Amino acid sequence: MRRHSWVGLLCLPLAACGRAADIVIRGGMVWTGLSSGAAQPGAVAIAAGKILAVGDSAAIARYLGSHTQVIRADGGLVIPGLADGHTHFIGGGFQLASVDLRNAATPQEFVRRLREYARTLKPGEWITGGDWDHTLWPGQPLPRHEWIDSVTPSNPVFVSRLDGHEALANAAAMKAAGITKDTPTPAGGEILRDPKSGEPIGIFKDQALDLIGRAEPDPSPEQRDSALARALAHAASLGVTATAHMAASWADLATYRRLEKAGRLTLRVALYLPLEEWRAVADTIRRTGAGDAWVRIGGLKGFADGSAGSRTAAFFEPYADSTGYAGLLQHPPQDLATWIGNADSAGLQVAVHAIGDRANALILSIYDSVTKAHGPRDRRFRVEHAQHLRPQEIPVFGVLGVIPSMQPYHAIDDGRWVEKRIGPVRIRTTYAFRTLLDTGAKLAFGSDWTIAPLDPIAGVYAAVRVGARAEGHRGRGAARLYRGECLCDLRRQDAGRARSRLRRGRGGDRPQSVHDAAGVDQHGPSGGHDRGWESGVRKALARVLEARLL
Repeated sequence: MRRHSWVGLLCLPLAACGRAADIVIRGGMVWTGLSSGAAQPGAVAIAAGKILAVGDSAAIARYLGSHTQVIRADGGLVIPGLADGHTHFIGGGFQLASVDLRNAATPQEFVRRLREYARTLKPGEWITGGDWDHTLWPGQPLPRHEWIDSVTPSNPVFVSRLDGHEALANAAAMKAAGITKDTPTPAGGEILRDPKSGEPIGIFKDQALDLIGRAEPDPSPEQRDSALARALAHAASLGVTATAHMAASWADLATYRRLEKAGRLTLRVALYLPLEEWRAVADTIRRTGAGDAWVRIGGLKGFADGSAGSRTAAFFEPYADSTGYAGLLQHPPQDLATWIGNADSAGLQVAVHAIGDRANALILSIYDSVTKAHGPRDRRFRVEHAQHLRPQEIPVFGVLGVIPSMQPYHAIDDGRWVEKRIGPVRIRTTYAFRTLLDTGAKLAFGSDWTIAPLDPIAGVYAAVRVGARAEGHRGRGAARLYRGECLCDLRRQDAGRARSRLRRGRGGDRPQSVHDAAGVDQHGPSGGHDRGWESGVRKALARVLEARLL
């Protein structure tokens, strides 16, 4: 496997000037992102936060001065910094310091890791995060609180499945939340119960998650700041220089602004706050503005359904492996329509989570109705995930100008088992990246971190290789995306798919413009080949902020 070396940099929009470069990156293959063509040998000169020139070594030599810092790419690929269109960024920072259950391959290993982690905590401290995946386990049983009660007697536990749509609570957590046999199941959620006793087994899904979540103590500002700092370091190591933080909270917004004020923010972010809080968001923007080039309120994030992994994604037909059950909607359709209509009237961008085909059809229908009622404007409605679509909904994205915000890595993690769950017919229009593009849709790509890895090259690999097998599920060449298409999307989506554009020079992404950049490996994008992309990003060699090495 070829290892990928990174050189990442982050530049601020300062006044352009004809002077010696502050930084020169040379000895690499340069891909500007202006097309999906192959990278070329070359160098990049940067001064005062702007790119002075891109060219061969001879052309860049005149920008070298006595104080120029030279970064040697050592044959690596130098590319624009990558924007992740969908993360749960601060949650990712918390998970980096929590118990890792993602690759626990057996129930026994799941229990062992929780036991060992609990031993590092004080009594009463909560154990959250985890990201377990029961589809790895023989027979795929869901965990029960009895599995872990004896190894976590002094610590409430509420650990999530990796999709974030269901979680396991131990007895201590259910006691803290006041959960009993008589606790009613909330609309838009599920509480799994023992079929004989009727007692909760500890599994809570979607809207039922709040029953336990409301008992968790809120993290302190210091804990939030530490989580964001961990996430920033992780993102910088992978060349991610901007993100859309979906389903963000007001506390998340305050955390970003604290680190920005302290000069510690190394990533641009657009936050999408809860859809049902549209009025508070609109009032805040009206009073104080959306933000600046680093931290902005990007819009609103809502939820139509759950996930296929938790069997809560909403389909028109029942799951192939669950007789008579077709998933759930997290909110009544009328509530979603009202919130979206009001948000659009307030000029806010709306993004709604929809995974199952019924949920996608519903949100597209609401978007269509709102557009017709309010008239044309540059609204950039988004559907987050757009994972399982009926054939008739695919061209609607392009017709309406709705952005399918998709996470290619789910074709790897969900792709292991999803055909068994939805059957051989619906799988044909699952992860329909190529067909959506070919019918006029403008895709936004992201990772969904922490639900999937933040590594953007793993996402590119999934879109190029795995996505081709998923769409049509038989590896048809027409279904595939090419590396350059994926990287172009990851380069420009923050400016083109979100309402909150990053500041750039008038020249777009050409020389003389403001630029985020990163370096990958020795092979650049090409029209139709994808060898060398099987392994993800591993390590950053250098990072630059405001043309200064960090």
